[in-house]
Amino acid sequence: MNIYFKHSNQRSFGTYPLKGTACRDAILTAAEVGYRAFDTAQMYRNEAETGAALKETGIPRDTLCVTTKVENDNYDESKFLASVEASLKALQLDYVDVLLLHWPPADFQIEGSLTLLEQAHKRGMARNIGVSNYTVQMMRDATRIIETPLVTNQIEFHPLLNQDVMLAAASETGIPLSSYCSVARGEVFKHPIFAEIGAGYGKTAAQVVLRWILQKGVSINTMSTKPENIAANFDVMDFTLSSVDMARIERMTHMNYRIVSKDIVPWAPDFD
Repeated sequence: MNIYFKHSNQRSFGTYPLKGTACRDAILTAAEVGYRAFDTAQMYRNEAETGAALKETGIPRDTLCVTTKVENDNYDESKFLASVEASLKALQLDYVDVLLLHWPPADFQIEGSLTLLEQAHKRGMARNIGVSNYTVQMMRDATRIIETPLVTNQIEFHPLLNQDVMLAAASETGIPLSSYCSVARGEVFKHPIFAEIGAGYGKTAAQVVLRWILQKGVSINTMSTKPENIAANFDVMDFTLSSVDMARIERMTHMNYRIVSKDIVPWAPDFD
């Protein structure tokens, strides 16, 4: 079972690119709204703020689901476990619930970093492990390289990008998907269809988009600094999109609008 589904009712609060007071305030608001899953990363440079804010919430540790990600600069054997220890110290935690590899290695040879990830799990640094931005072949290979199940592959997932191939790979490999860029960094709001559908349910365009992702079997990561948006992004469990509306939204995926590509991230793989 996807750890995000199990521990967070399918919704996680993302912290990128928040820093300082903005990060603290957003996390405190998210916790008050009801979020119990929080997503950070070494690359975000906000683990310390995230850890301090989570401690400030007073939420019992066993009800939290904390995810962080190892930066690919730390995939060397001499750095990996030390970097995870540093993350735990910054987060003020004895372990994280989910530890992800943030990207495939620059040479796309995944065995070394996966083996180190599994070592972190065996040492108790992480209750669960997963990956981000893996291709279909990488997902297949990962299931052969390590024995510990991967609880997620976190990828760009929104209604303006067709990810049917990745959904099929998730089913094939047993590695569930979770989303980032869930509202395509605001691009979805340029398309009236989402607000039009939302009007029929008494929901916003963003809520329709997030609900569509959930109904595709993908858990969601969302970020906002506005309290009303943080609350709205969490409030997506009390309605179900009809098959007709799901199909209408599905047609938007053929735009294949991808945000994260080699133009932005030179070390990105050739995505499926």
